[in-house]
Amino acid sequence: MNRFLTQATLDFFVAFGVVLGASMLAGMAALFIWQPPQTIMLDIVVRIKIWAVVVAIGGSIDPIRVIEWNVSKGALSPAIMQVAYILFAFLGAHLASELVQWMCRNAG
Repeated sequence: MNRFLTQATLDFFVAFGVVLGASMLAGMAALFIWQPPQTIMLDIVVRIKIWAVVVAIGGSIDPIRVIEWNVSKGALSPAIMQVAYILFAFLGAHLASELVQWMCRNAG
């Protein structure tokens, strides 16, 4: 169980960091190209969210294969753990997305 919580926490914060970091850097880049930072940040945060989940779970199709293989063998516990990792990553990406949207709404 300790390994599960460790990996789930890492997945959450990696996805959170990808979304937050990408949107903040995009906002800084917007200043260099004379665009409104909030507009660019809000555009990036929507587009990067799914990629943050992919990065957090390993950047490949392997977690999906693990789910498929374990379900086909009747071992539901490892499959449920993989789904939970994906959900934790999504939660991290979504929370960061909501934070950026909140910051952009309250900045002006």
